[in-house]
Amino acid sequence: MIGDRWGVTDADVRRPYPCDALVDSPTLQAWRGVSVAASPEAVWPWLAQVRLAPYSYDWIDNRGRRSPRSLVGLAEPTVGEPFTAVGGRPQGRILSVDPGHQLTATIMGALMSYVLEPSAAGSTRLLLKVVACPSRWAAPLLAVGDLVMARRQLLNLKGLAERPAPTG
Repeated sequence: MIGDRWGVTDADVRRPYPCDALVDSPTLQAWRGVSVAASPEAVWPWLAQVRLAPYSYDWIDNRGRRSPRSLVGLAEPTVGEPFTAVGGRPQGRILSVDPGHQLTATIMGALMSYVLEPSAAGSTRLLLKVVACPSRWAAPLLAVGDLVMARRQLLNLKGLAERPAPTG
């Protein structure tokens, strides 16, 4: 399907994701991935902070509010709490979490799993799989739309996690 893969290898696509167990026969499956020049311990707080804002195109999916550019020291995410916030309003719900390793959530009828995989030399693969059951004609449109937004989100999280830690 057009737009179903970005930045992933065949191995990334074949691996299991927590969201796989939550949808029997998805009509949409999309994989996204990015390599981050930072350890999973440095990436995780940024991924966990998606609870505050989408970190995508803020002018579209955050009503023009800028996603935070510094860590605010949130507690670890917990099952049942909101997944993200749009314009300051809670959206979606966290379904499962393994701090430092994976976050699985649902929003707008889609389920998604973010997975952190340690890579060579202290880097991390930040992987995302999205599954949903839209009508077969809508699935390609949703895949392309998600590709645009998820790509921006992962690149923003990558950029934030790769910044040097503040000193002092």
